[in-house]
Amino acid sequence: DLVVLMEMTLENLLSEGQLDHADFLARADILAVLGRTVLISKFGEYYRLAAYLSRYTNQMIGLVMGVPSLSEIFDEKYYLNLEGGILEALGRMFKGNLKLFVYPMIDDKTGKIITATQLEVAPNLRSLYQYLLDNKYIEEITHFHPEYLRIYPPDALTKLQSGDASWERMVPPEVVRVIKERHFFGYQRPAAA
Repeated sequence: DLVVLMEMTLENLLSEGQLDHADFLARADILAVLGRTVLISKFGEYYRLAAYLSRYTNQMIGLVMGVPSLSEIFDEKYYLNLEGGILEALGRMFKGNLKLFVYPMIDDKTGKIITATQLEVAPNLRSLYQYLLDNKYIEEITHFHPEYLRIYPPDALTKLQSGDASWERMVPPEVVRVIKERHFFGYQRPAAA
């Protein structure tokens, strides 16, 4: 049986400054409206999340993320606090039965789609990255909606807050309804023409 959890970490919100509890709870409510189970954590690193999840199952764990998040995993600056650096972090992350499923992104400069196999990592990490690809620890998501790749949450939020109704085409109808009903995220009604 497949169990799907939508993990939200307090760590990212705390790194942006003051935690906005209403904003955070609105995100959880929206995921619940979509029928998703929400896991709220304080894990800033994926290897910590993987370790936590592996405590509760001996089955495969799949983490779904976009290419930008995968790129962050291969940024050594996030592992300066570990003696073994990125090798220790990746060893911890992949020690169990874990696989990353990676959604592509659009390169803003070229307009081309970048997939997990096309991601450029630092030269000293290329062999390690290739090892993870070759052994299927990282797998591309190949069935996706290309039009969704041009939807950026900060743009949707700006439109939502400014009264530009075009944000409604960027999210599912259930999300539109709950945002309008509860005035989440500073929702502004469109100005009358």
